Amino acid sequence: MDTFEEIKREVFVEEEIDPTLDLFEEIERLKKEKNAVILAHYYQDGDIQDIADYIGDSLGLSQQAAKTDADIIVFAGVHFMAETAKILSPNKKVLLPDLKAGCSLADSCPPHLFKKFKEQYPDHLVITYVNCTAELKALSDIVCTSSNAIGIVESLPKDQKIIFGPDKNLGAYVAKKTGRELVLWNGACMVHEIFSREKITKLKERYPNAKLLAHPECEDVILEMADYIGSTTGLLNYSSKNEANEFIVATESGILHQMQKENPGKTFIPAPPNNNCACNDCPHMKRNTLEKLYLCLKNETPEIFVPGHIIERAVKPIERMLEISASLGL
Repeated sequence: MDTFEEIKREVFVEEEIDPTLDLFEEIERLKKEKNAVILAHYYQDGDIQDIADYIGDSLGLSQQAAKTDADIIVFAGVHFMAETAKILSPNKKVLLPDLKAGCSLADSCPPHLFKKFKEQYPDHLVITYVNCTAELKALSDIVCTSSNAIGIVESLPKDQKIIFGPDKNLGAYVAKKTGRELVLWNGACMVHEIFSREKITKLKERYPNAKLLAHPECEDVILEMADYIGSTTGLLNYSSKNEANEFIVATESGILHQMQKENPGKTFIPAPPNNNCACNDCPHMKRNTLEKLYLCLKNETPEIFVPGHIIERAVKPIERMLEISASLGL
């Protein structure tokens, strides 16, 4: 029987596409023909967001994956997101346009090492950020997203000891907001860790009326500068409701597509990283393309597989997250 790692090594075979094809039209046709749904994260390219049936952050995508009536879920995101969809809908076919679309944060927390870390704190409840592997979720008591992490921690008894992983920046932010002492795993997202305080300061001087919006995966030095801190959905909602006309956005630049669509009269400036780039893109998210999405739906591959024993353990903390989120109105 294949091991989990062997299952995940399925190879995506490139295929030439007729350049005269209207990919938007073909994808719509295939969706109807196969009873498929396309779920896309806000960090995907604009074309993919425009063709998707649902666009959202990790919480919203999890909720959609749990309730969809489609036979096929095409997940335009990264590997752990597609795994979560498979865990919540094990009888459905879950596809990912590019199997190499991974996650630096998920990679920063190998399950075998986290298991040893967890064993050092036997009286602690384990909360893991959804940006992790299925195996790590299977080691957890509750899964959370950046939208509901604070609410989930606050829903627990104050004397409950908690391990929070894998994102140390989100964990530190949650600890600060809740006043709780959390044992943190030392993991981080490559995108959110490289924003430049100096370059953002210069941008704020250039745009003195701009609001700085930041995702809680950013380092504390960036969060301290922010006018608003929130999940991708939170940032999007704030930019629509706030009266300001200019926003500097410290998260993956894909979110600017929706911000601009919903607020055509406003200006959105991507916060620069500490390299030579003008904006901060996730190389894993950007592995997915409209062409790969079309081939994925056409050929129904690459398919995501999660072993049954992992699904059985991992679904419980995810369902607990969804239950707590529903009770909190999130």
